[in-house]
Amino acid sequence: MHKIQGKDMLKEVLKKDTDQEKDKDIIWVSKSEMKRDAESLKYFGAELVSIGTKMLDKLPLDDDLRSAVEFAKGIKKEGRRRQLQLIGKMLRKNYELELIKTALHKLKKQNKQDNPIVHKLEHIRDSLINEGDSAIASALLIYPQLDRQKMRTLIRNFKKEKTTNKISKSSRQIFQYLCQLSEDK
Repeated sequence: MHKIQGKDMLKEVLKKDTDQEKDKDIIWVSKSEMKRDAESLKYFGAELVSIGTKMLDKLPLDDDLRSAVEFAKGIKKEGRRRQLQLIGKMLRKNYELELIKTALHKLKKQNKQDNPIVHKLEHIRDSLINEGDSAIASALLIYPQLDRQKMRTLIRNFKKEKTTNKISKSSRQIFQYLCQLSEDK
């Protein structure tokens, strides 16, 4: 057995100390945890694929990731599974992942907040179509900038389309006009 003495012993002790410090800095992750993280990113990628294009445009995605998500929307079955794995891999390499997640969370929260407003506008539209002038008078109380003549024209067009069994374009126009008024308010 060889004994270490003097300077050699000091070097050996220092070497062991630096190895222990390096081990303290390293965070060891099990293989199972890495697989769980990869799987969760794949599901997050599937969530990105499922959202609409307008919402996707509002997210801070790089061009490669955006094109991969758009491409995944058009494919089915096994190809889609492989594309989702690719998106998960891209998300693992993406350093702005938390930024993307928080932006998506904010957009979904905003949509939930906008949902009651949309229901209210749909209700006003339906009452305008069904009740006519009395509903226009009550809508004028809510939206004083409402153009009475324009609203009557849109309602009249809706009733014409309804009698001819056409797809109602006027109903959508009434709703869009109400949305515009609520934004101006």
